Amino acid sequence: MSSIIPSLSSFGCEDASKSLPCSPPQPQVILFFFSLYLVALGQGGHKPCVQAFGADQFEGRNPKECKAKSSFFNWWYFGLCACSLVTLPILNSIQDNFSWGLGFGIPCATMVVALVIFVLGTRTYRYSFQGNEKSPFVRVGRVFVAAIRNWRTTSSAIAIEEETRGTLPHQSSEEFRFLNKALLAPDGSKEDGKVCSIGEVEEAKAVLRLVPVWLTSLAYAIVFAQSSTFFTKQGATMNRRVVPGFDVPAASLQSFISLAIVLFIPIYDCIFVPMARAFTGKPSGITMLQRIGTGMVLSAISMAIAAVVEMVRLKTAQEYGLVDLPGVTVPMSVWWLAPQYVLFGIADVFTMVGLQEFFYDQVPSEFRSVGLALYLSIFGVGSFLSSFLVSVIVSATGGDGQDSWFANNLNRAHLDYFYCLLCGLSVIELAAFLYIAKSYIYNRGSTA
Repeated sequence: MSSIIPSLSSFGCEDASKSLPCSPPQPQVILFFFSLYLVALGQGGHKPCVQAFGADQFEGRNPKECKAKSSFFNWWYFGLCACSLVTLPILNSIQDNFSWGLGFGIPCATMVVALVIFVLGTRTYRYSFQGNEKSPFVRVGRVFVAAIRNWRTTSSAIAIEEETRGTLPHQSSEEFRFLNKALLAPDGSKEDGKVCSIGEVEEAKAVLRLVPVWLTSLAYAIVFAQSSTFFTKQGATMNRRVVPGFDVPAASLQSFISLAIVLFIPIYDCIFVPMARAFTGKPSGITMLQRIGTGMVLSAISMAIAAVVEMVRLKTAQEYGLVDLPGVTVPMSVWWLAPQYVLFGIADVFTMVGLQEFFYDQVPSEFRSVGLALYLSIFGVGSFLSSFLVSVIVSATGGDGQDSWFANNLNRAHLDYFYCLLCGLSVIELAAFLYIAKSYIYNRGSTA
């Protein structure tokens, strides 16, 4: 609607001889920003819940469905990337060559059709009913509150209470033992509702165990943010000629990532997983943390390759005397960037999908949509950290009239230094992740 309402652009322009853009009417601006924030609100409700709801359609205690649930996350991501790979160029062409109204109208109509199809399946979906149980937020929250209230409780008192209730049911109880203080009431009372059950304590521990994995995944999210920013700026300076008269748009280079994902996921799910399953006996072939770690390794290698390619690009610009001619194309094929894009896409198949499955599987069942929201927050926070890191580097390297690592003239910038820094951060992140993964204990009933 905001794109098809007449803008009345001539309104308010006093001097038509000046080639200055005129501001659209205020109601149109309000409608435009309202639509943007509505998208954010809708995605906030849709993204975490739709994956959790889809995975809930598989019965985890059924061996056949357990395998299918692990594949669900692979093919879910495959669908997202395949659709964006096909539709984005078409919609961009429509928006550029026809109208923004039609470009936005097609996805709007598609969403209406999708909603109708979704509603038609209402009677066939599996739902989880918890009866009169307390909210999981309340259960987990009261564990932390009770543990804080009992902070003076001695370990001997906790040991006596554990012995009275029987051995805790899982090895994970040895972690975060301070939460076991929630098994006792501050006033010594044992009335129902005043002390936390062992199950509630275990739920709180399950949530707390996710924090180290979340933190060690942030460096991967920082690297992830570069594919749509500096990778594109690199490509814009290079020879993008495919055939005479046609140059590949720099922004379209990101399609290499989606293409790599679309091609590799079937290989992963149909070839790699069955082969790995034959050796490990695990439904998913390898554990979720092994999958995430593999992607982190590939991400670090991708950054190393990006740094080398940028060094070659800078050297080529120097050899041809183009250092101070940023508008001139560097005589170096854009296909040099293909390896870093492709490797980054394969890394996504491992880490991105692995994180989705991990944050779904390793939280209490009622927390699964919250778990996937935590997964999404990794990349939101990582994007902010990337911007912060760039700002700090610009301040540190751009003083005294010098060109910063991110100078507008990329021939005088040093993206290669930045990529080396990100490669180093990825290695440090990987070391910390491996340390955490080595001692991580999966929840009971996990598909890992």
